[in-house]
Amino acid sequence: MFARSIIRIPTTLSRGFATHTGPNSALPAVLHLKTGQSFHGRSFGAPKSIFGETVFSTSITSYTESMTDPSYRGQILVFTTPLIGNYGVPFNKTPIDSQDVGVVLESEGIQCSAIVVADVAEKFSHHSAVESLASWCRRSNVPAITGVDTRAITRLLRDQGTTLGRLAIGADTSAPSPTAEQYWDPAAENLVDQVSTKVPYQLNPTGDTKIAVLDFGAKANILRSLVRRNAAVTVLPWNYDFNSIRHQFDGLFLTNGPGDPLHCMEAALKLRRTLQEWDKPVFGICMGHQIIGIAAGLEAYRMTFGNRGHNQPVLALASSGSVKAGRVYVTSQNHQYALKLSDPFPEGWEPFFINCNDSSVEGIKSTPESGKRVWGVQFHPESAGGPLDTIEMFTDFVDECRAHRLVNSQAKPVDNVMRAPKFTVEPACIAATA
Repeated sequence: MFARSIIRIPTTLSRGFATHTGPNSALPAVLHLKTGQSFHGRSFGAPKSIFGETVFSTSITSYTESMTDPSYRGQILVFTTPLIGNYGVPFNKTPIDSQDVGVVLESEGIQCSAIVVADVAEKFSHHSAVESLASWCRRSNVPAITGVDTRAITRLLRDQGTTLGRLAIGADTSAPSPTAEQYWDPAAENLVDQVSTKVPYQLNPTGDTKIAVLDFGAKANILRSLVRRNAAVTVLPWNYDFNSIRHQFDGLFLTNGPGDPLHCMEAALKLRRTLQEWDKPVFGICMGHQIIGIAAGLEAYRMTFGNRGHNQPVLALASSGSVKAGRVYVTSQNHQYALKLSDPFPEGWEPFFINCNDSSVEGIKSTPESGKRVWGVQFHPESAGGPLDTIEMFTDFVDECRAHRLVNSQAKPVDNVMRAPKFTVEPACIAATA
């Protein structure tokens, strides 16, 4: 028999390797749902109460990226993972160059209205962490609650669908639950207009391929994924008249964004003209995918509770570039709306991906016969924190733009085409939203 010895490390010493979150306010907190349920816990964020749309995410990691994703605008984010905050929050600044876009996370600040966790880490430990989750929430004026049964909340949201809620903090916890009329529905507002850049700006201007980006609430990693493939990126407001300057670019990219795509019909109608008159590559993600679908003639609808998490399987129905038909890809998602699967599909279009769990449309593409090169996917190939099963779709898109540029450069120029004047852009920045 082999002797087995056990070395026990004192609890106080083992816990000493992490950094304490600092003093906690210990204010009472309660999450009220419009459907009548209430969950009592304690506050660890900003001492203010707030209304929002209560949703859940099944992501196991990357809580900082989720919280800074503009697609969570107006939402009270419930994390299904029990322990949140154990690796703290990093310093959120990077250089703006050919490799990065100015921020480490998905935007300059927290985008969700509030967060709900079962157990917030009292200590955090990571080589890049500069503050705790609690400190970050307080500094960003974002309320947060811990000590609640997130399993019960998630089951409610799974069964009854995404539900309006109110997170009450401190003295507000003793007040009665809000009446149905008092709940604020962020879906009634144009959230895209709140998070989109107000002025055009450029990234990596010396890149070898010029790509315009319509910003519906862009995650920084989308822009980073384009810049690192040596694209010269010009970011435009969501409702910018791209058709007036489209001759300056080799491709068009439509980003993710929050809320109801029907608030962005102005962009969809302008894109319809682009798709009819322009033959250069177009790629859309999440909200951008829905705008492409609406422009193509498909309908968008509100899902019961949406898909949010880093573990959503999708089945490829067609091959294109690095994507192979018949393969299942694991993806990251964050959306409440989707495109309806219609039969027949609009002429010149075909389904690209389907969700393996609920059979919702996860992607569309132009058919080879259409002569167009357009793709839209509901998931996030660029997901920071992973999975990265479909990250090469960015390479496919940028390579397609380069190939089209090369073909056009070899064609005889047309001198009598009237060109719009060049437009001015601001220095590179990732817009912060309050």
